[in-house]
Amino acid sequence: MSILLDRTTPVLVQGLSGRIGSFHAKEMIDYGTNVVGGVVPGKGGETVHGLPVYDTVKEAVTQTGATATIVFVPPPFAADSIMEAADSGVDLCVAITDGIPAQDMILVKRYMRRYSFENRMRLIGPNCAGIISPGKAMLGIMPDHIYKQGSVGIVGRSGTLGYEAASQMQDLGIGVSTSVGIGGDPINGSSFKDVLALFEEDPETDAVVMIGEIGGPQEAEASEFIRDHMTKPVVAYVAGLSAPKGRRMGHAGAIISAFGESASEKVEILREVGVAIAPNPSSIGSTLADTLAKAA
Repeated sequence: MSILLDRTTPVLVQGLSGRIGSFHAKEMIDYGTNVVGGVVPGKGGETVHGLPVYDTVKEAVTQTGATATIVFVPPPFAADSIMEAADSGVDLCVAITDGIPAQDMILVKRYMRRYSFENRMRLIGPNCAGIISPGKAMLGIMPDHIYKQGSVGIVGRSGTLGYEAASQMQDLGIGVSTSVGIGGDPINGSSFKDVLALFEEDPETDAVVMIGEIGGPQEAEASEFIRDHMTKPVVAYVAGLSAPKGRRMGHAGAIISAFGESASEKVEILREVGVAIAPNPSSIGSTLADTLAKAA
């Protein structure tokens, strides 16, 4: 079984009847993901793509046995949807929604710590591309055709750069075990460290590509984990080498506010713990190929 999900994992789609939720639900179904239903308050009893729609996540979990959910809910309501998922007892929630207010995500994090079930739900995102285990299942919005099945994990804040890495790897004949987009917001559910720990334990993953960017301490925290716990080679690319201090660049979390948050500082921190650094986006695949050759 791949980390986080496989082809048997029963999945709910929160926001299934919306245009975006419906479109991506169909993409996931076509890929082979075990989508078992949807949740849209006030739409219970309807069907979308032949799937039942429920008014609440708890009702949907009771009826379908779902253990994972994906959120395509507009920003003003997305935090409540995530907390509802946590309260329902699902193991995994992927929040695709972009633009959730930071204060709302603070409430989500506090709620998940204090009030959710003992086996706490793992949250991926928000503002993320989701998860794909090639050839098995997809819980996200990525273009699935660029992912070749293999043994290299990908984890990144930027969905687009994650796609770029997967495409370059495919061109070089290198496959992906699982790709996880953790999202670019300053407050998210799972960090680089969290996902690296999963890859370290995953027997299907032999190496990891990590894609960071300016802003926040997550790459520095990841470097400590790599130094102390990772036995598998890690290749990294950090976006934003030319970004000026104090200016937001792209993602809501991509703003430098303290030492260790610039791209150059993050690169140096990661290099010091033995991570192979790709100097630019177009060399992620070749840097990985060189690293794998050396490890072999």
